[in-house]
Amino acid sequence: MINRLKNFVKNLFSETEEDKKIIVLSTGGEQKPDLDLRIVGLFSNVDEEKVSELVTGLLYMNALNKAEKEEDKRKDIDFYVSTYGGSADDMFALYDIMKDVQKTTDISTIGMGKVMSAGVLILASGTHGKRKIGKNCRVMIHSVAAGNHGELNHMINELEEIKNMQEMYIKCLVSETKMTETVLRNMLERGVNVYLTAEEAVEYGIADEIV
Repeated sequence: MINRLKNFVKNLFSETEEDKKIIVLSTGGEQKPDLDLRIVGLFSNVDEEKVSELVTGLLYMNALNKAEKEEDKRKDIDFYVSTYGGSADDMFALYDIMKDVQKTTDISTIGMGKVMSAGVLILASGTHGKRKIGKNCRVMIHSVAAGNHGELNHMINELEEIKNMQEMYIKCLVSETKMTETVLRNMLERGVNVYLTAEEAVEYGIADEIV
């Protein structure tokens, strides 16, 4: 992932203006439409390959906005999310990049169909006031999970790291939503998948409006 990003940044400003007009990225690969759009989509699990594609697209679109001298001509990025979740590490990588990009460019997240596990933080981390959710979208929150086996000391060490990741997840999600730490901990401590409707997602501040 790091090498891909280095090559991307190295070649970023060597492209023609015509190339730079076309920015649509999905987890199925880059596409080239006729319009000047800023769209990315996550319609699969959150893993290193998909996050690498998304990060590349976000950085590229943000670079275009940075190069635009007139702020009113800068374009928001529309980020469509429909996922069952995935890797916590890759979720945090994408979250950090989204927060950095938002220093220059607003990201409008749109939850469609299903936003579960790692996808909840991704949806919530869009620019506040610009986070949308489909009326039939299902949202699911649960604890950070991992499967480990081996020597006892190894398992104890891994368990401590899982606890640390859970605390990171709580801190990030509380900072992006209307949920208090107590409310979120109560959800996670149930030990089951907690499902929310689109209306409840807005009530908890995971999204701002239903579309």
